[in-house]
Amino acid sequence: MREEIPVDGSAHWGRIYTLLTATIVPRPIAWVSSRSADGVPNLAPHSFFTVASADPATIQFTSVGRKDSLANIEATGEFVVCLTPLGLIDEVNASGTNYPPDVDEFDAVGLAREPSATVAPERVAGSPVALECTLAGTHEIGNSTVVFGRVTHIAIDRAVMADDGLPDIHALAPVARLGRNEWSLLGEVRRIDRIPYED
Repeated sequence: MREEIPVDGSAHWGRIYTLLTATIVPRPIAWVSSRSADGVPNLAPHSFFTVASADPATIQFTSVGRKDSLANIEATGEFVVCLTPLGLIDEVNASGTNYPPDVDEFDAVGLAREPSATVAPERVAGSPVALECTLAGTHEIGNSTVVFGRVTHIAIDRAVMADDGLPDIHALAPVARLGRNEWSLLGEVRRIDRIPYED
């Protein structure tokens, strides 16, 4: 027996949000580094995140509500998405605290930073992958804004690279968001090759 939940505007937004985030799982996390127009660094996790286009290389994340990340990116047109590895899970979570706009989250949570190659916002030094982006556009949907970033530079720690020239998933050790205050670790990885139609 299923619970039927009409989504017609009458349902409470918070209930729908918690149902969506508890069922669309796991969600990779965009750890977004940005700078305000006044040069104040900001770092925040956003768990509505994916690839938008391969050519041109474009990624997207969603700001639910008007977060500092969104305001900064709209003002400067630049940001960096860093991978969220298991070794920094506490810092990722702490950077999601609703600090005031004039607080530098790198300092607040004790994270080392490094310069980016093509944009002003700095990268998380301990993150194995950083995607430097320029703003490719935004799209408002209800209480949220989808942010599109044109990838201008990719920085990958050589320590996580496999012999085939791609990052090794076990070395990356990515964490993801689930529902409630739950997080997902890598767990079992299976290889399943695609089946050509001819076969």
